[in-house]
Amino acid sequence: MLRKIMFTGGGSAGHVTVNLALIPHFIQEGWSVDYIGSEAGIEKQLIEPLQNVRYHGIATGKLRRYLDWQNVKDPFKVIKGAFQAYRIIKKQKPDVLFSKGGFVSVPVVIGARLNKVPVLIHESDLTPGLANKIAIPFAAGVCTTFPETQQHLPAGKSHYVGAVIRDQLKAGDAARGRKFAGFISSKPVLLIMGGSLGARKINQAVRASLGKLTEKFQIIHLCGKGQVEASLQSPQYKQFEYVNEELPDLLAMSDVIISRAGSNSIFEFLYLRKPMLLIPLTKEASRGDQILNARSFQTAGFCEVLYEEDMTPETLVSHVTDLYANRDKYVDNMQKNDRKDALSQLIDLIKKTAK
Repeated sequence: MLRKIMFTGGGSAGHVTVNLALIPHFIQEGWSVDYIGSEAGIEKQLIEPLQNVRYHGIATGKLRRYLDWQNVKDPFKVIKGAFQAYRIIKKQKPDVLFSKGGFVSVPVVIGARLNKVPVLIHESDLTPGLANKIAIPFAAGVCTTFPETQQHLPAGKSHYVGAVIRDQLKAGDAARGRKFAGFISSKPVLLIMGGSLGARKINQAVRASLGKLTEKFQIIHLCGKGQVEASLQSPQYKQFEYVNEELPDLLAMSDVIISRAGSNSIFEFLYLRKPMLLIPLTKEASRGDQILNARSFQTAGFCEVLYEEDMTPETLVSHVTDLYANRDKYVDNMQKNDRKDALSQLIDLIKKTAK
Protein backbone atom coordinates (compact mmCIF):
# COMPACT_ATOMS: atom_id res chain seq x y z
CA MET A 1 0.00 0.00 0.00
CA LEU A 2 1.28 3.49 -0.91
CA ARG A 3 2.42 5.35 2.17
CA LYS A 4 1.53 9.04 2.50
CA ILE A 5 3.22 11.92 4.30
CA MET A 6 2.06 15.50 4.66
CA PHE A 7 4.29 18.46 5.50
CA THR A 8 3.48 21.92 6.82
CA GLY A 9 5.45 24.98 7.88
CA GLY A 10 5.93 28.49 6.59
CA GLY A 11 5.95 32.21 7.08
CA SER A 12 9.72 32.36 6.54
CA ALA A 13 12.30 30.30 4.66
CA GLY A 14 13.55 28.96 8.00
CA HIS A 15 10.21 27.20 8.46
CA VAL A 16 10.59 25.44 5.12
CA THR A 17 14.26 24.41 4.80
CA VAL A 18 14.02 21.27 6.96
CA ASN A 19 11.01 20.16 4.92
CA LEU A 20 13.02 20.76 1.74
CA ALA A 21 15.73 18.49 3.14
CA LEU A 22 13.26 15.71 3.99
CA ILE A 23 10.95 15.70 0.98
CA PRO A 24 13.39 14.21 -1.61
CA HIS A 25 14.12 11.24 0.65
CA PHE A 26 10.43 10.33 1.03
CA ILE A 27 9.81 10.76 -2.71
CA GLN A 28 12.80 8.52 -3.45
CA GLU A 29 11.36 5.86 -1.14
CA GLY A 30 8.04 5.96 -2.95
CA TRP A 31 5.91 7.92 -0.48
CA SER A 32 3.09 10.15 -1.67
CA VAL A 33 3.88 13.72 -0.56
CA ASP A 34 1.49 16.60 0.16
CA TYR A 35 2.21 20.04 1.60
CA ILE A 36 -0.20 22.43 3.31
CA GLY A 37 0.90 26.05 3.47
CA SER A 38 -0.47 29.54 3.12
CA GLU A 39 -2.14 30.73 -0.06
CA ALA A 40 0.62 33.21 -0.94
CA GLY A 41 3.55 32.77 1.49
CA ILE A 42 7.20 32.01 0.80
CA GLU A 43 6.53 28.30 1.41
CA LYS A 44 4.33 28.29 -1.71
CA GLN A 45 7.17 29.80 -3.75
CA LEU A 46 9.64 27.19 -2.47
CA ILE A 47 7.43 24.09 -2.58
CA GLU A 48 5.20 24.48 -5.65
CA PRO A 49 8.08 24.07 -8.15
CA LEU A 50 8.95 20.64 -6.68
CA GLN A 51 7.91 17.66 -8.74
CA ASN A 52 5.75 14.95 -7.14
CA VAL A 53 4.56 17.27 -4.33
CA ARG A 54 0.94 18.44 -4.18
CA TYR A 55 0.64 21.89 -2.61
CA HIS A 56 -2.56 22.93 -0.81
CA GLY A 57 -3.05 26.58 0.18
CA ILE A 58 -5.20 27.51 3.19
CA ALA A 59 -6.21 30.68 5.03
CA THR A 60 -3.79 31.67 7.78
CA GLY A 61 -3.60 34.27 10.51
CA LYS A 62 -0.41 35.58 12.01
CA LEU A 63 0.24 34.88 15.69
CA ARG A 64 1.29 38.24 17.12
CA ARG A 65 2.60 39.10 20.58
CA TYR A 66 1.71 42.78 20.22
CA LEU A 67 -1.44 44.88 19.83
CA ASP A 68 -2.65 45.14 16.26
CA TRP A 69 -6.11 45.53 14.75
CA GLN A 70 -5.41 42.44 12.62
CA ASN A 71 -5.51 40.41 15.85
CA VAL A 72 -9.30 40.81 15.73
CA LYS A 73 -9.60 39.20 12.29
CA ASP A 74 -6.82 36.63 12.36
CA PRO A 75 -8.41 34.15 14.82
CA PHE A 76 -11.23 33.72 12.28
CA LYS A 77 -8.62 33.04 9.58
CA VAL A 78 -7.05 30.37 11.81
CA ILE A 79 -10.46 28.77 12.34
CA LYS A 80 -11.15 28.87 8.60
CA GLY A 81 -7.70 27.39 7.93
CA ALA A 82 -8.32 24.59 10.44
CA PHE A 83 -11.54 23.61 8.64
CA GLN A 84 -9.76 23.75 5.27
CA ALA A 85 -6.86 21.66 6.60
CA TYR A 86 -9.31 19.19 8.17
CA ARG A 87 -11.03 18.61 4.81
CA ILE A 88 -7.73 18.31 2.90
CA ILE A 89 -6.32 15.82 5.42
CA LYS A 90 -9.56 13.83 5.48
CA LYS A 91 -9.41 13.52 1.69
CA GLN A 92 -5.67 12.78 1.36
CA LYS A 93 -5.50 10.45 4.41
CA PRO A 94 -1.78 10.85 5.23
CA ASP A 95 -0.09 8.38 7.56
CA VAL A 96 1.77 11.18 9.33
CA LEU A 97 2.03 14.98 9.43
CA PHE A 98 5.45 16.61 9.86
CA SER A 99 5.26 20.22 11.05
CA LYS A 100 8.18 22.64 10.91
CA GLY A 101 6.25 25.42 12.65
CA GLY A 102 5.39 28.96 11.75
CA PHE A 103 1.93 30.43 12.03
CA VAL A 104 0.56 28.44 9.06
CA SER A 105 1.21 25.16 10.88
CA VAL A 106 -1.27 25.70 13.74
CA PRO A 107 -4.52 25.06 11.81
CA VAL A 108 -2.87 22.15 9.99
CA VAL A 109 -1.84 20.43 13.23
CA ILE A 110 -5.36 20.94 14.59
CA GLY A 111 -6.82 19.49 11.38
CA ALA A 112 -4.53 16.47 11.65
CA ARG A 113 -5.51 15.86 15.26
CA LEU A 114 -9.20 15.99 14.35
CA ASN A 115 -8.49 13.34 11.69
CA LYS A 116 -6.47 11.24 14.17
CA VAL A 117 -3.33 11.61 12.05
CA PRO A 118 -0.14 11.46 14.18
CA VAL A 119 1.91 14.65 14.23
CA LEU A 120 5.67 15.11 14.62
CA ILE A 121 6.92 18.66 15.21
CA HIS A 122 10.38 20.10 14.62
CA GLU A 123 11.68 22.99 16.74
CA SER A 124 14.87 24.64 15.48
CA ASP A 125 15.32 27.36 18.08
CA LEU A 126 16.58 27.02 21.61
CA THR A 127 13.10 27.73 23.03
CA PRO A 128 9.81 26.81 21.31
CA GLY A 129 8.09 29.48 19.25
CA LEU A 130 4.49 30.50 19.86
CA ALA A 131 3.10 28.39 17.00
CA ASN A 132 4.82 25.27 18.26
CA LYS A 133 3.79 25.99 21.85
CA ILE A 134 0.18 25.93 20.70
CA ALA A 135 0.71 22.81 18.57
CA ILE A 136 2.77 20.69 20.99
CA PRO A 137 -0.21 19.34 23.01
CA PHE A 138 -1.60 17.86 19.75
CA ALA A 139 1.70 16.20 18.75
CA ALA A 140 3.12 12.75 19.35
CA GLY A 141 6.65 14.13 19.59
CA VAL A 142 8.91 17.16 19.17
CA CYS A 143 12.34 17.00 17.53
CA THR A 144 14.91 19.56 18.67
CA THR A 145 18.06 21.08 17.24
CA PHE A 146 19.50 22.30 20.57
CA PRO A 147 19.81 19.77 23.43
CA GLU A 148 18.80 22.55 25.86
CA THR A 149 15.35 22.76 24.25
CA GLN A 150 14.29 19.54 25.95
CA GLN A 151 13.93 21.32 29.30
CA HIS A 152 11.17 23.47 27.78
CA LEU A 153 9.13 20.50 26.55
CA PRO A 154 6.78 17.95 28.16
CA ALA A 155 8.50 14.84 29.48
CA GLY A 156 8.41 11.96 27.03
CA LYS A 157 7.76 14.05 23.92
CA SER A 158 11.23 15.40 23.23
CA HIS A 159 13.72 13.92 20.73
CA TYR A 160 17.10 15.65 20.37
CA VAL A 161 18.26 15.05 16.79
CA GLY A 162 20.58 17.98 16.12
CA ALA A 163 20.65 20.20 13.04
CA VAL A 164 19.20 19.04 9.74
CA ILE A 165 21.49 20.03 6.86
CA ARG A 166 20.23 20.02 3.29
CA ASP A 167 22.20 17.58 1.13
CA GLN A 168 22.71 20.13 -1.65
CA LEU A 169 24.60 22.47 0.70
CA LYS A 170 27.23 19.77 1.18
CA ALA A 171 27.92 19.70 -2.56
CA GLY A 172 28.88 23.36 -2.99
CA ASP A 173 31.82 24.19 -5.25
CA ALA A 174 33.91 27.31 -4.61
CA ALA A 175 35.13 27.56 -8.21
CA ARG A 176 31.55 27.51 -9.49
CA GLY A 177 30.67 30.18 -6.94
CA ARG A 178 33.49 32.46 -8.07
CA LYS A 179 32.49 31.97 -11.71
CA PHE A 180 28.87 32.86 -10.92
CA ALA A 181 29.90 35.99 -9.00
CA GLY A 182 32.78 36.98 -11.27
CA PHE A 183 35.18 36.96 -8.30
CA ILE A 184 38.91 36.22 -8.19
CA SER A 185 40.44 33.56 -5.93
CA SER A 186 43.13 35.79 -4.39
CA LYS A 187 40.81 38.05 -2.36
CA PRO A 188 38.61 36.83 0.53
CA VAL A 189 34.83 36.66 0.17
CA LEU A 190 32.29 38.01 2.64
CA LEU A 191 28.74 36.64 2.36
CA ILE A 192 25.94 38.69 3.92
CA MET A 193 22.53 37.13 4.59
CA GLY A 194 19.63 38.93 6.22
CA GLY A 195 17.03 36.16 6.03
CA SER A 196 14.41 35.45 3.38
CA LEU A 197 12.91 38.94 3.69
CA GLY A 198 16.23 40.67 4.14
CA ALA A 199 17.30 42.90 6.99
CA ARG A 200 16.96 46.59 6.25
CA LYS A 201 19.21 47.80 9.09
CA ILE A 202 21.98 45.36 8.16
CA ASN A 203 21.64 46.40 4.52
CA GLN A 204 21.96 50.06 5.45
CA ALA A 205 25.04 49.49 7.62
CA VAL A 206 26.70 47.35 4.94
CA ARG A 207 26.10 49.90 2.20
CA ALA A 208 27.30 52.77 4.39
CA SER A 209 30.58 50.92 4.94
CA LEU A 210 31.10 49.48 1.44
CA GLY A 211 34.23 51.54 0.83
CA LYS A 212 35.98 50.02 3.85
CA LEU A 213 34.61 46.52 3.35
CA THR A 214 35.55 46.22 -0.32
CA GLU A 215 39.14 47.20 0.49
CA LYS A 216 39.40 43.83 2.24
CA PHE A 217 36.64 41.66 0.79
CA GLN A 218 34.69 40.70 -2.28
CA ILE A 219 31.07 40.78 -1.14
CA ILE A 220 27.97 38.72 -1.92
CA HIS A 221 24.95 40.47 -0.42
CA LEU A 222 21.65 38.56 -0.21
CA CYS A 223 19.59 41.57 0.67
CA GLY A 224 15.96 40.42 0.47
CA LYS A 225 12.96 41.00 -1.75
CA GLY A 226 12.78 44.52 -3.14
CA GLN A 227 15.98 45.63 -1.38
CA VAL A 228 18.53 45.59 -4.20
CA GLU A 229 20.10 49.05 -4.52
CA ALA A 230 20.54 49.42 -8.28
CA SER A 231 22.74 52.52 -7.95
CA LEU A 232 25.48 50.51 -6.24
CA GLN A 233 27.53 48.83 -8.95
CA SER A 234 30.97 47.33 -8.32
CA PRO A 235 32.88 44.21 -9.40
CA GLN A 236 33.64 43.73 -5.68
CA TYR A 237 29.98 43.89 -4.57
CA LYS A 238 27.23 41.67 -5.97
CA GLN A 239 23.63 41.96 -4.76
CA PHE A 240 20.80 39.45 -5.03
CA GLU A 241 17.32 39.45 -3.53
CA TYR A 242 17.51 35.71 -2.98
CA VAL A 243 19.41 32.76 -4.45
CA ASN A 244 18.46 29.11 -4.51
CA GLU A 245 20.48 26.73 -6.70
CA GLU A 246 23.60 28.90 -6.42
CA LEU A 247 23.61 29.12 -2.60
CA PRO A 248 25.76 26.00 -1.97
CA ASP A 249 28.46 27.36 -4.30
CA LEU A 250 28.35 30.85 -2.78
CA LEU A 251 28.70 29.35 0.70
CA ALA A 252 31.59 27.15 -0.44
CA MET A 253 33.58 30.14 -1.72
CA SER A 254 32.87 32.37 1.30
CA ASP A 255 35.53 32.94 3.93
CA VAL A 256 33.32 34.65 6.54
CA ILE A 257 29.60 35.34 6.87
CA ILE A 258 27.42 38.08 8.34
CA SER A 259 23.95 36.80 9.20
CA ARG A 260 20.91 36.98 11.39
CA ALA A 261 20.82 34.20 13.97
CA GLY A 262 18.03 31.98 12.71
CA SER A 263 18.73 28.45 13.84
CA ASN A 264 18.62 26.67 10.48
CA SER A 265 21.10 29.05 8.85
CA ILE A 266 23.64 29.18 11.66
CA PHE A 267 23.75 25.40 12.00
CA GLU A 268 24.35 25.17 8.26
CA PHE A 269 27.27 27.59 8.63
CA LEU A 270 28.54 25.50 11.54
CA TYR A 271 28.40 22.32 9.48
CA LEU A 272 30.30 24.03 6.66
CA ARG A 273 32.86 25.48 9.14
CA LYS A 274 32.19 29.10 8.15
CA PRO A 275 33.18 31.76 10.74
CA MET A 276 30.18 34.01 11.32
CA LEU A 277 29.27 37.41 12.68
CA LEU A 278 25.73 37.09 14.00
CA ILE A 279 23.42 40.09 14.29
CA PRO A 280 20.28 38.70 15.99
CA LEU A 281 16.86 40.24 15.69
CA THR A 282 16.07 42.48 18.64
CA LYS A 283 13.47 41.60 21.28
CA GLU A 284 11.35 44.44 19.93
CA ALA A 285 11.23 42.72 16.53
CA SER A 286 10.97 39.12 17.75
CA ARG A 287 10.46 36.94 20.80
CA GLY A 288 14.21 36.98 21.47
CA ASP A 289 14.95 33.49 20.11
CA GLN A 290 17.75 34.72 17.84
CA ILE A 291 19.49 36.36 20.78
CA LEU A 292 19.48 33.02 22.63
CA ASN A 293 20.73 31.20 19.53
CA ALA A 294 23.57 33.71 19.05
CA ARG A 295 24.63 33.56 22.71
CA SER A 296 24.71 29.75 22.59
CA PHE A 297 27.00 29.83 19.54
CA GLN A 298 29.16 32.57 21.04
CA THR A 299 29.63 30.54 24.24
CA ALA A 300 30.69 27.54 22.13
CA GLY A 301 33.25 29.70 20.31
CA PHE A 302 31.58 29.44 16.89
CA CYS A 303 30.89 33.11 16.22
CA GLU A 304 31.15 36.77 17.09
CA VAL A 305 27.97 38.65 18.00
CA LEU A 306 27.05 42.25 17.21
CA TYR A 307 23.73 43.38 18.68
CA GLU A 308 21.66 45.52 16.38
CA GLU A 309 21.41 48.37 18.87
CA ASP A 310 25.24 48.54 18.83
CA MET A 311 25.55 48.31 15.06
CA THR A 312 26.98 51.22 13.11
CA PRO A 313 29.00 51.18 9.89
CA GLU A 314 32.11 51.49 12.08
CA THR A 315 31.27 48.65 14.50
CA LEU A 316 30.25 46.43 11.59
CA VAL A 317 33.60 46.90 9.86
CA SER A 318 35.48 46.41 13.14
CA HIS A 319 33.67 43.18 14.04
CA VAL A 320 33.96 41.57 10.62
CA THR A 321 37.64 42.54 10.41
CA ASP A 322 38.27 40.88 13.79
CA LEU A 323 36.27 37.85 12.69
CA TYR A 324 38.41 37.38 9.61
CA ALA A 325 41.63 37.94 11.53
CA ASN A 326 40.64 35.23 14.03
CA ARG A 327 38.94 32.91 11.53
CA ASP A 328 41.26 29.98 12.21
CA LYS A 329 40.26 29.97 15.88
CA TYR A 330 36.57 29.75 14.98
CA VAL A 331 37.18 27.01 12.42
CA ASP A 332 39.15 24.99 15.00
CA ASN A 333 36.26 25.28 17.47
CA MET A 334 33.74 24.26 14.83
CA GLN A 335 35.82 21.24 13.82
CA LYS A 336 35.48 19.92 17.38
CA ASN A 337 31.70 19.90 17.03
CA ASP A 338 30.26 16.49 16.22
CA ARG A 339 28.44 16.35 12.89
CA LYS A 340 25.36 14.33 13.82
CA ASP A 341 23.37 12.60 11.10
CA ALA A 342 20.22 14.43 12.11
CA LEU A 343 18.48 13.86 8.78
CA SER A 344 18.56 10.06 9.09
CA GLN A 345 17.40 10.23 12.71
CA LEU A 346 14.53 12.50 11.74
CA ILE A 347 13.45 10.24 8.86
CA ASP A 348 13.45 7.24 11.22
CA LEU A 349 11.35 9.12 13.80
CA ILE A 350 8.82 10.17 11.15
CA LYS A 351 8.46 6.56 9.99
CA LYS A 352 8.01 5.34 13.56
CA THR A 353 5.40 8.04 14.20
CA ALA A 354 3.40 7.19 11.08
CA LYS A 355 0.30 5.10 11.71
